[in-house]
Amino acid sequence: MSKDNIAVGLDIGTTKIVAMVGKRDAYNKLEVLGTGRAKSLGVHRGVVNNITQTIQSIQQAVEEAESISGEKIKSVVVGIAGQHIRSLHHSDYITRTNPEKVIDESDIELLINQVYKLVMLPGEEIIHVLPQEYKVDGQSEIKTPIGMYGGRLEANFHVVVGQVSSIRNVGRCIKSAGLELSSITLEPLASAEAVLSHEEKEAGVALIDIGGGTTDLAIFKDGIIRHTAVIPFGGNVITDDIKEGCSIIEKQAELLKTKFGSAWPGENKENEIVSIPGLRGRDPKEITLKNLSKIIHARVIEIIEQVFLEIKNYGHEENKKKLIAGIVLTGGGAQLKHIKQLVEYTTGMDTRIGYPNEHLSGTSDTDLSSPAFATAVGLLMKGLADKEKKAKAEIAVKRQMETGEAGKEKPIVSKEPRKTIFEKWIEKFRDFLENAE
Repeated sequence: MSKDNIAVGLDIGTTKIVAMVGKRDAYNKLEVLGTGRAKSLGVHRGVVNNITQTIQSIQQAVEEAESISGEKIKSVVVGIAGQHIRSLHHSDYITRTNPEKVIDESDIELLINQVYKLVMLPGEEIIHVLPQEYKVDGQSEIKTPIGMYGGRLEANFHVVVGQVSSIRNVGRCIKSAGLELSSITLEPLASAEAVLSHEEKEAGVALIDIGGGTTDLAIFKDGIIRHTAVIPFGGNVITDDIKEGCSIIEKQAELLKTKFGSAWPGENKENEIVSIPGLRGRDPKEITLKNLSKIIHARVIEIIEQVFLEIKNYGHEENKKKLIAGIVLTGGGAQLKHIKQLVEYTTGMDTRIGYPNEHLSGTSDTDLSSPAFATAVGLLMKGLADKEKKAKAEIAVKRQMETGEAGKEKPIVSKEPRKTIFEKWIEKFRDFLENAE
């Protein structure tokens, strides 16, 4: 990278791989300098199943982003999803050695570190440990305990877990494509950053990201992530249903879905017909739009019901856990005609389509404000936030070192900014990739 203020988000999806290069402009908006897209050939339901093809797709997307932006891409922030992702709730506590001393970041780090040591099922590893509320000496519902006094620090955590082999395969693809892995984040969390407002997260909202291979869910309430889930099917199963139901090839089925498809069969009249060219001299096929909508409707209902079951499992029907802001739909599948109305009808919850354009500067390509790019925009935001955080920590350390040397006070931090548990995990993961054969 030629500049420190530039980051790259890499969205490895089931249908497409997107590399997005960007920086913050003078108004703190995202200025996208270049975007590369490639057809994703080696990923199935969010999981890499062909390393060679995935590497080629990543390289293609990265090369395109480099040529448009004029920047050399070295490190990327990667999103992780797939059917192997699951989440669980866990409570843990630490007993502080000195209750007379105020609680600081090191206490919280110690508590989070303890959760990372939880024993998982064979082949699983913890990806994220997200604190919910804290308790200090029995006093509950504390959002940030820093600065408080207390002997026992307790917290509820939302823990995101994934298959080690799947995560390592993603890392292997990044490394083999000649890139460095700067961070890994859960895709629904990245999408949430791009399309949700602080008010929605506070009021309670369910983000549904309908991708090609998976449908990701992230639930927020009181500004805190409460629940995440990955449902192992998305837009591709709708295309497969059209392909089977209409006896046509996949390319035609995808085109039918995006051009003429609707999730609401009542919208189409019986006499609305679309003609599909036949294969190799065969007669063209005539398909009624009503039948097409019925096929789409059946599968979309199934996806919505699965997601709604997860929302109910979270406890949306309880007054205290009610999601006042309803549902936000994003991802490529959110572009399907009348899907908003169908989700509202099925769940009875207010629904809107989430566009990432709120964070984009006026100079960015208008195509990028499509819901299909929500994850890539979110990953780019995460990359820039990480860089800003690192720069601030370095400035703080430098300042403290200077004041210490001046004899006014002793430096209270080490020369290196303290790494979070997640950063240490990423480092450990990088070391594994370096040493792997």
